[in-house]
Amino acid sequence: MFRSLLAATAVIAIAAPLSARPVKRLASTGMTAALAVSNPFAKPSTLPFQAPDFARIKDGDYLPAMLAGMAQQKAEIIAISNQKAAPTFNNTLAAMEQSGQLLERAQLAFSAVSGANTNDRLDAIDTKTSPLFAAHRDFIFLNPKLFARVKSLHDRQASLGLTAEQAKLLQVSYDQFVHSGAQLSPLKQAELKVLNLRIGTLQTAFGQKLLAATKAGALHVTDKAALAGLSDDAIAAAARAAKERKLDGYVLSLQNTTQQPLLASLTDRATREALFKASVNRASKGDDNDTRPLIAEIAQLRAQQAELLGYPSYSAYTLYDQMAKTPAAANGFIDRLAPAVSAKERAEAADIQALIDAQAKASGQASFKAQPWDWDFYSEQVRKARYDLDRDALKPYFEINKVLTDGVFFAANKLYGLTFSERKDVPTWTNDMRVFEVKEESGKHLGLMYFDFYKRDNKSGGAWMSNLVNQSYLRGTTPVIYNVTNFTKPAPGKPALITDGDVTTMFHEFGHALHGLFAAQTYPTLSGTATARDFVEFPSQFNENWALDPTVLKNYAVHYQTGALLPQDMVDKIKRSRTHNQGYELGEAVTAAKLDLDWHNLPASAPRQDADAFEAAALAKGGFDYADVPPRYRSPYFRHIWSNGYASAYYAYAWTEMLDHDAFAWFQANGGLTRANGQRFRDMILSRGNTIDYGTMFRNFTGHDPDITPMLTFRGLTPSTTGAQ
Repeated sequence: MFRSLLAATAVIAIAAPLSARPVKRLASTGMTAALAVSNPFAKPSTLPFQAPDFARIKDGDYLPAMLAGMAQQKAEIIAISNQKAAPTFNNTLAAMEQSGQLLERAQLAFSAVSGANTNDRLDAIDTKTSPLFAAHRDFIFLNPKLFARVKSLHDRQASLGLTAEQAKLLQVSYDQFVHSGAQLSPLKQAELKVLNLRIGTLQTAFGQKLLAATKAGALHVTDKAALAGLSDDAIAAAARAAKERKLDGYVLSLQNTTQQPLLASLTDRATREALFKASVNRASKGDDNDTRPLIAEIAQLRAQQAELLGYPSYSAYTLYDQMAKTPAAANGFIDRLAPAVSAKERAEAADIQALIDAQAKASGQASFKAQPWDWDFYSEQVRKARYDLDRDALKPYFEINKVLTDGVFFAANKLYGLTFSERKDVPTWTNDMRVFEVKEESGKHLGLMYFDFYKRDNKSGGAWMSNLVNQSYLRGTTPVIYNVTNFTKPAPGKPALITDGDVTTMFHEFGHALHGLFAAQTYPTLSGTATARDFVEFPSQFNENWALDPTVLKNYAVHYQTGALLPQDMVDKIKRSRTHNQGYELGEAVTAAKLDLDWHNLPASAPRQDADAFEAAALAKGGFDYADVPPRYRSPYFRHIWSNGYASAYYAYAWTEMLDHDAFAWFQANGGLTRANGQRFRDMILSRGNTIDYGTMFRNFTGHDPDITPMLTFRGLTPSTTGAQ
């Protein structure tokens, strides 16, 4: 319900989620004032498919539109709550689904721009509106008259003659009210409102501090020799980054993860160490951008919030509507992976140390013990030696625009019959974006799709998908969706060549987009990607499989200069090497997942934690204290869990990888890349939104409960040591 207010359904992967926070002193904030008709959000956009008119929208338009939107929705909710007619589905739930459209228009656009192209003014707006949104959400979900109407419907739902989707909406809505505290006493509701307000404010502050810390943490070097091993394009990009900051020399900007991609190429060990330490120490330097006090308070307040609502921990509170359902199930899944992952990590570390020792002996120099900043550099050499695969040699075959149109779009056409036509008449929030209209096989319009590929200092790290317009038959709207990534922008006149990992990211994020594009729901609360975190990553990870499908690969993996196809021997090497370094790659992910669950399993009685000490103890206790494999995100820069709606849900990436490989095994057993298989996946998974139980949905498609074996086989792990899901 009120999808624009639910952070958990707003942004998929890594992004600043839509604020889910609320509204005190409405009159004094000016929220009762009418919105000027000149404001671009005052009415639905007249652009194709109601796409926001970013050519007209100015930074100053967002705040008045969001304030007016909250005031308007408040009036709508009061009218629904106070009507004298007995509650019916249409005069209560359907009416609630129609409310808040001005707010949604402004909020969705603001979320997109503040996440991908922010500035001081937008940050200030985010700070100002965060507590207002928290109070606004509480006004709705702690409204006793409104809850009484919903409860009345819920109590007599068997007699209402509802459709399956209506029944699901009623259950989801009732659960949201109860989960938000609608059944608490007025005194406890007052306590909850204070907590919600403070948590919302802290989450916004975390996101802003982390963005600043990531920018400030970039490694600045003046000696080009320190960058030995990097390609000419990478060095040129570092020089441009320094120039943009008005610095001499070179700047290596930080990616959002602990490991930095350039560590695989840098031959200067001192530079590798400096870059790695810049990454792991960001947001924890005791300066204005230090996030550790924020996260300690967020964790404590979330535990108190959960206790008020009758749960032993925030994990127990937040997992109630996930596929795993309980912290025990999520932890159990991670724990079953741990032995095989740990064994693979140590075998990989032994290979790396052996290579270091051998090279030292051959050169007559003293050896050294491998450190985390050495892992990617020597792991890549092990890959080259064992599989004769040079990943840099792959990049000329992966030109970003060809990957998009002849790879990502091509696979979507083969599976789902979709076609894509570029639209030059739809304005974007920055000039180097691309927009496409997506059509069905019949030629019928399906949705609009934006792509914002390149890294900027004012863009949040990582990659993500979200909506600018939500799909709803009730409202007559089709999806307007965007993908955001952080690839290095090429120099003017140079081709945009990306890594094989970047190719995977493009297919992944477009998997989310397909989930949103195929939304076919009447009610926006249930539409498209409005699903559990441990289900929503399933379509995206599943879509990654098509990147190396022979039919798809030969269509896009073409040398940008010669036009030659990626040689088959290189394709074979890619496939043979896919189990390489999987102990590390899965290990860093499940380590982060375990850290997330431990933070959010704290009871309300626990004192406020020292972030560094808690992290060290949690990793040691969980058997994930292997120093060479740090978490993919350390606590101070774990954006997913502190400001992006993945609290207690980072395990979802590994969980949904299990679903992905199991479903792909079904495809392989039934003909692979075919139009019929794609339609079946669309009909049974991608178009269902949150209208069916997730376990039932998966069983309907595969014919069985999720099986972890295909995932373990793909990763090169041993099923017998991990058990089965």
